[in-house]
Formats: sequence, C-alpha cells, structure tokens
Amino acid sequence: MRIGILTGGGDVPGLNPCIKAAVDRVIHDGHEVIGIRRGWAGLLEYDLDRPERSDERCTMPLDLDVVRTIDRTGGTFLHTSRTNPQNVPNGDVPGFLTDQTIGDGPHDLTSHVLKVLEHLDIDAMIPIGGDDTLSYALRLHEEGVPVVAIPKTMDNDVHGTDYCIGFSTAVTRSVEFIHNLRTSTGSHERIAVVEVFGRYSGETSLVSAYLSSVDRAVISEVPFDPERLAALLMEDKRRNPSNYSMVTVSEGATYLGGDIHLSGEADQYGHRKLGGIGETTGELIKQLTGQDIIVQKLGYLMRSGRPDSLDLMVASNYAVMAADLAVEGSEGRMVSLREGTYTDVPIDLIGQGAKRVDVDALYDSNAYRPKVRQVAGKPMFLY
Repeated sequence: MRIGILTGGGDVPGLNPCIKAAVDRVIHDGHEVIGIRRGWAGLLEYDLDRPERSDERCTMPLDLDVVRTIDRTGGTFLHTSRTNPQNVPNGDVPGFLTDQTIGDGPHDLTSHVLKVLEHLDIDAMIPIGGDDTLSYALRLHEEGVPVVAIPKTMDNDVHGTDYCIGFSTAVTRSVEFIHNLRTSTGSHERIAVVEVFGRYSGETSLVSAYLSSVDRAVISEVPFDPERLAALLMEDKRRNPSNYSMVTVSEGATYLGGDIHLSGEADQYGHRKLGGIGETTGELIKQLTGQDIIVQKLGYLMRSGRPDSLDLMVASNYAVMAADLAVEGSEGRMVSLREGTYTDVPIDLIGQGAKRVDVDALYDSNAYRPKVRQVAGKPMFLY
C-alpha cells in the first residue's frame, strides 16, 4: 500500500511525533508513506502536467531516515494551510486550473484532487486536523477515497472524541504563563486579562483558570456583562492580600447582546480571524474601575514548542491506530479517545457540530468562574 499523510489548519505540539509514529508503523509492515505538503494545498496545487516539479513542491517521500528526529520539535515539518479544495476563491485557484473554473467562485476543485490522488497511487489518506481539515476528509470519504482521520486542535472541540492532539500542551502553557504573570500583576497591584484561544468552545479558558486558580473565567458559551465582571474582579482584588486579580477570556467570547471580535477576510472554511476581546475587555474594565490593567494575549505561544508528555503519548498512539486501520483497509474512520479508552468512530461524526463546555455542570454563569463539583463520570479534561 501507499499511504498519504498531511497536516492541516493551525499547528499544535504533537504533529511531528504523530507523523513519525505513523511512518514507523506503516513501513514496519512493508508499505510506503508519502507526505503531502501544506495540508490540502499540496493536492490542490499539484500540476499533473508538470509532475516532476509538483512532486518536489507538493509531496515528500517519508521513510525512517526522514522522520528519525522530527519528534524532537513542535509544529509540523510538512507545513500546513487552511486550504479547502471544495471552496477555493478565484484568487487562490492555481494558474493551471483557471480554465476549469466558471464564474466568480468560490470553486469546488475536488475533481482535480481526486485525479492527483490517483496519479500519486495513494491507497489511503491519513489527514491530521481539526473540524475544518477533517470536513474535507469527510468529503473525500464520500467520494470513495479511503480515509482514516486523526483529530487535533487546541480547543479540543472535535465532535466524536474526548481528546484532540494539542489541548494538553495548550493548557500546560497557559497555566505556566498565568502563574508567571502573577508576579508582575501582583507587583503593580493590577487586574490582568489573559486572552486564550477558543473559538466556539471555552474549554481552554475554563480548564486553564481551574488549574491555575484564576479568579474568573469568561468562556465562549456564555455571553458576559463587562460591568458585572469588573465588579467581581474588584471584589477579588480587595480580598487578595497582594491586591490583584485575574481573568481568562476565550477569544470567541461575546458581550451580552454583542458579537464575537473578528477581523480580516474569511478563510476558505468561512472563518475570519478571531482576537481582540481581551484588549477591549481590558479597556472597559479600566473605564469602569479606574484601575490599571494588564492585557496579555497568549495566542501562538500556546501552540508553540514541543508537546508535553500527554500530547506526545496521545499523538503517537493515535498514529499507530490510524496506521493500523489504514493498512487493514478500514475507511471513513476517525481515531479517538472515549471514556478513557482508545477507539475509532465514523468520520461523519465530525459533522454533528463542535463540542462545547457542559455549562450546567462545570461553570457558574453568574460568577464567571469554573464550578467543578462533580467529576465522576466526566472525561479526564472535562467538557
């Protein structure tokens, strides 16, 4: 067999170990692995009339020597993109495909992707990604391509699995940075607003606040009142012997009656860039309280560097499972963790929506803080 592997969407720690473990497993059984560069873009931008040039730009043969040391670093050495071959704007259509498009777009160029897969003699695909990347994996499955998906995202919001590669490291980084930020916040007796990743799910904000004992946490699922939050933070500040307080804020959080903070044009999956809620919330709190504010956007620091031990373990195990399924001829599956056990589920589960925080069980919507009272029966990282 010849198996293709790619990484799409935002990078997270654990991708390189995942790639290495998959290659090791597949080659052990005498099969081949080909890496697709820059996610789905590697297949979209492959020019069938210039295969030699495209092989170099868009693909990478993977063997034991190529992947020997890649697990020692974060990110993805195959690179990544947010390309969606079934929704390509006019400006992103490769020049050699312009004669296959009609109108202003966006264009569905899946027919070209299928031809490329056939040209490359790929028998099965192992895509590693979040909802967006895996939504196109589902499309390929529906077109008859054998696909075994691996879920990754710092938000931990892919439906069908309790855990996605990257979440543990993102929380670990957040807890570390929050504790480090206490020294400056306390020294200057200020209020700190820490913005963390989380578009539709507030799990990163919730769990990071819970584990670092932050005073308040604002999550994507519950719109908040800045005036109430400001009053609560002032109360926390007065009660703190060091005279400071802190709040984590999901980047997808919204004010009561407001919208999420977006900027720029939408990507090929329909998402505009998130961010800025921390800055505007900090300004509002300053106006309401007269206090000096520290605003810290953790952003890409949460997804940079090497994975922690949990992500290293899950990434490696997911890879072995996915490789086993692909070699065995399984199709349309996604590897997952459910109730603490490794398993696999139908890939079409990802189309059932994003996984969200169980607000009733885990969050105090009036006090804007974690409310973890009963953990029996919950997944290890809650949600």
